[in-house]
Amino acid sequence: MQAARFYNDRISLNVLANSIENAKDIYDVAAGHVIIGILASNYTDVNEAVHDVQRYSEALDGAVSLGLGAGDPNQWKMVADISKQVTTEHINQVFPAVAYTRACVQDENTFINCLVKPAEKLGYVNIATGPLSTAGSAIDIPVRSAITLIREMGGNALKLFPLKGLARREHYIKIAEACAEEGFTLEPTGGITVNNFEEIVSLALEAGVPKVIPHVYSSIIDASTGRTRIEEVEKLFNIMMKIG
Repeated sequence: MQAARFYNDRISLNVLANSIENAKDIYDVAAGHVIIGILASNYTDVNEAVHDVQRYSEALDGAVSLGLGAGDPNQWKMVADISKQVTTEHINQVFPAVAYTRACVQDENTFINCLVKPAEKLGYVNIATGPLSTAGSAIDIPVRSAITLIREMGGNALKLFPLKGLARREHYIKIAEACAEEGFTLEPTGGITVNNFEEIVSLALEAGVPKVIPHVYSSIIDASTGRTRIEEVEKLFNIMMKIG
């Protein structure tokens, strides 16, 4: 991701938009410190998805994040196939498919995160996030071990999903501390709202995480229109300026 995406080189938002107009408004109100998610799950045809990614990328100076859609492991191949044909700044991918996706990407600077789940044991994460492994038993490993493997596969960040807001605060802090020790980007995802955003991001920054990319989705979307509320994005950006 471009350095300019991060406010004070530390925080960047990841949000959705239901149109290019909505995306442009988000981009403007966040002063460019944001990436707009386009979800593979919204498409059945790769070419159609590639066309939309290109349109959004042109309108947003490249600030596009290619996503799975609610962490759906069955979308991993769709994401990889799209990434073969069009370059995005940011890609979301399940743990087992990160290396495959890195090999598909034409631009080595593309930022690829790696989806892991919180584990029951403190300081551990569950890496069973692919279509086969999700259906089996959890595969829990220390966070630092997960980061080492992600790096070897060509990944750039640990995406923690589902975070469930602050429901597992102690677990989140341990994971943030491990990311800080390893100098690794953390992307908390799931249950983040305008009300808990400041604490969630602050906990990561206070732990020493170098870069944080919080994903804020359904809580700021107007359910009746599907449009991300610009006033909510503005609130999030004001919090970013306050704590960043």
